Amino acid sequence: MEKIASFTVDHLRLKRGIFVSRKDSVGSEVVTTFDIRMKEPNREPVLHPDAIHTIEHLAATFLRNHPQWGDKIIYWGPMGCLTGNYLIVKGDLQSADILPLMRETFGFISEFDGPVPGACARDCGNYLMMNLPMARLEASRYLHEVLDHPTDDNLNYPQ
Repeated sequence: MEKIASFTVDHLRLKRGIFVSRKDSVGSEVVTTFDIRMKEPNREPVLHPDAIHTIEHLAATFLRNHPQWGDKIIYWGPMGCLTGNYLIVKGDLQSADILPLMRETFGFISEFDGPVPGACARDCGNYLMMNLPMARLEASRYLHEVLDHPTDDNLNYPQ
């Protein structure tokens, strides 16, 4: 079987950041998948499942309700390796195009106080797996250490 593109990225050199993972044509539109990498793979502890699950609920809700981007958001969800999230957006975009949106998103998460949207048995398949304080901490760390200091290393996959 042929190796898929995401398994050809050098995870030994990959930093935290926002990376274009792929671009696909869907009819006449381009859809861009972003790798929102919050942890350095294989070099630092991964996100706790409770934290990334909470981040998923908050980010997906925030993004789909965003006044400018909401109708362009297709998907936000965690990576299986627990080092980040995937964001799929309508449009032929680059990492720098969504940097302000990611700052808003992670700012929202880092300051969120209240019931986590969808965190009840009726709305979520594992609603007890939530940790808002941990999600806020991870979001704040990513915002201040990565998103507030963009570089080529955290906006482009290593070559």
